[in-house]
Amino acid sequence: MRRKVLLTIALFILASQGYVVNGQFTPAEIAQRQEIEEFLKTAEIVRFEDIPEGVTKPIRLFLKKGDVEMSGAWKNPRGMQKGFLEGWQYEIAAYEMDKLLELNLIPPTVEREFKGKQGSLQFWVQVEFSELTVFEQKIGIPRSKFNNKENMKYLTRAFDSLIGNDDRTQQNILYTKDWRTILIDHSRAFRSSKKYTKKLMYGAKGLKKAAGRPQLFRRLPRSFVEKVKALNYDNIKNAVGPYLKEKEIKAILIRKELLLKEIEEMVKEQGEDKVLY
Repeated sequence: MRRKVLLTIALFILASQGYVVNGQFTPAEIAQRQEIEEFLKTAEIVRFEDIPEGVTKPIRLFLKKGDVEMSGAWKNPRGMQKGFLEGWQYEIAAYEMDKLLELNLIPPTVEREFKGKQGSLQFWVQVEFSELTVFEQKIGIPRSKFNNKENMKYLTRAFDSLIGNDDRTQQNILYTKDWRTILIDHSRAFRSSKKYTKKLMYGAKGLKKAAGRPQLFRRLPRSFVEKVKALNYDNIKNAVGPYLKEKEIKAILIRKELLLKEIEEMVKEQGEDKVLY
């Protein structure tokens, strides 16, 4: 009898290999990424159900090809919704930027048609908590996982600053059972107006505040900083394809310089070993 295979990222927790330097998907998971992308694009949609969270009204699609089954979150917001510019294409662009920077924090995300409409389809990762759940239920963080969780918080802030993500909430920062960080929901990223090119989203002078205080990115991986330095119009355009406009790519490059300047100032004030790891 043939056995059904449920491919899910959560099945590949290989503690012996550890985590990749910048992100939270393991090497085994990353090796599967292209296969998962192709599956999301081509597998048959066998059923669907509404997801009861999120203003963009996402839908969970259940997919099957042969003996393989997966599911994903599909959404297709576009234009102004409840006072905010939303775009399903930004979900895909964020994933492609995540790959370009080798962060490995965002699940595979592709373009997929559903009921005659184009939208983004993101692989459904089996997670244990959201940041909101951790806060509201006062869930204790294992001591062995605390430093990694803090590092990912700062890396997330730096990434959101670079891509101009105006909607990072406690509900879209997720954790696996072994406390790996997973990021979802980027339909309000890649802002390009002056507000989002004069200041970063986070940092000493950032737009986001908590109790009136700036939300800093106190320490960052050296490899991430080097990847940011290497960004240019061509390699961003090659990564994001048709999903970002020219002005949105140029806005990334402006924020790149703001981000690098702030990191440089942090290094001067605190020392490189305090800021970069």
